[in-house]
Amino acid sequence: MFYREAGQFKTSYRADMAVFPILQDRIGLGVIVLVAVVLVPLLGDDFFLNTIMIPFLIMALATIGLNILTGYAGQLSLGAGGFMGAGAYACYKLTTYFPDTNILILVLASGLVSAAIGIVFGLPSLRIKGFYLAVATLAAQFFLEWCFIRIPWLYNSNASGAIEVPGRTGFGLVLTGPSATPEARYFAVLGLVALLTWIASNLVHGRIGRSWMMIRDMDIAAELIGVRPLRAKLTAFAVSSFYLGVAGAMMVFFWLGAAEPSSFSINLSFLILFMTIIGGLGSLVGSFFGAAFIFILPVLIRAAPRTFGIDVAADAVQHLTYMIIGALIIVFLILEPHGLARLWQVGKQKLRTWPFPY
Repeated sequence: MFYREAGQFKTSYRADMAVFPILQDRIGLGVIVLVAVVLVPLLGDDFFLNTIMIPFLIMALATIGLNILTGYAGQLSLGAGGFMGAGAYACYKLTTYFPDTNILILVLASGLVSAAIGIVFGLPSLRIKGFYLAVATLAAQFFLEWCFIRIPWLYNSNASGAIEVPGRTGFGLVLTGPSATPEARYFAVLGLVALLTWIASNLVHGRIGRSWMMIRDMDIAAELIGVRPLRAKLTAFAVSSFYLGVAGAMMVFFWLGAAEPSSFSINLSFLILFMTIIGGLGSLVGSFFGAAFIFILPVLIRAAPRTFGIDVAADAVQHLTYMIIGALIIVFLILEPHGLARLWQVGKQKLRTWPFPY
């Protein structure tokens, strides 16, 4: 009875095509923003912010980036980890050359470097697709990993081969480095993720997003009605790589504090792909669901035995986590291949018609 649009009349095309056409959806969004901005930093301790919230938001942004390319544009990619690494190393070099610049600006600028690399590796999509495109993006993953290891200039010739985050400021606050507080890093990540999610929502609901979806559904028909495949596919690769690059820079500068080339291996690419599939292809909300499912659920599984006073070895908990997550992924792929976003839509639709079955 609480989720109804009865009496909410649309008097314009703009209102009818709104992202949140129902008042309850806008209220729910406001509650989520209130919880994220006020309650989480107020009630959450440093462990909660560092271990759960900051990585969850970063992985959600990376999932949005891959979802733009795979879910909306229909271009399969296995190079997400490499593009995240490109953004991280680009941000590291930018902080070296511009130490006094706002770190948030440098993080966004590193996404532009990753976008340029994404355009280069997106050129094969004009001729190949499907499995062959996945192999091409996999080659990009291995090539970028090789660059992170073999080019000393990228990590300032550090003897360890790793990049170590220096202390940098933004808006008068220390946001990176050992002296940065978890609250400051959390608000920096939350602000960037909220801004880029809003931009992505406007993109996918506008002309650019419609061209991506037409290329995804039937590229030949889309070309016949005036959509340019070259522009649409390269735009999707550029925007996707930009988001992945920003997520990679945030992962190192606001979460890990340091990173090696192995941090951006093929395992990270598969992890982001699993988040995209489980959350739901072609859904921004699903990107957050997928990140929560893949990243937060293992943390809860590890903490559950301690809550009940059960002493379980760390390796046993890790193996149990892999078994449970793997089984749940198989169950979701069989029962609901459209992901958690589809379950969310079905649940809202049932609330709109409850107590009637139709």
